[in-house]
Amino acid sequence: MNDLLGHIAPFVGRLCLPIARGHSSDAAQEAMLAIYRGIRGLREPTAFYGWVKAVTVREAVRTSRRMDRAPADGLPEVAQDAGSLDRVHITDVLDRLSDQHREVLTLRAVYGMNEQEMAATLALPVGTVRSRLHRARRHFQDAWHPRSA
Repeated sequence: MNDLLGHIAPFVGRLCLPIARGHSSDAAQEAMLAIYRGIRGLREPTAFYGWVKAVTVREAVRTSRRMDRAPADGLPEVAQDAGSLDRVHITDVLDRLSDQHREVLTLRAVYGMNEQEMAATLALPVGTVRSRLHRARRHFQDAWHPRSA
């Protein structure tokens, strides 16, 4: 078990970083505990990494909320091809969004979750996730390309 947990620890840490920001180590620790406690319930070993990802993202969101921190420090995987100035601008725009909007954008853009997966992770109805995602995209777009007066 120690070898397995040691093997997935870097993966768990990378997943927690954009959601839990400065508390990513706390989130990773919580996720590792949840994985340790829940591994006996995993029925399909081939789904291990998907299950680890789901548990980790859920724990990172919980830790982020508990620590009252913003969930995303940027979208490094999304902004990979962008210049460094664009990455700074993306981070700035995300920092100006509400925590709820930042959460859904991060789960969609960084983790590629669909609406049902986001709803399960955030413990929200799918309709609420759709509404937040729509508003988050609109607010991000408005902040990214402000209209001239």
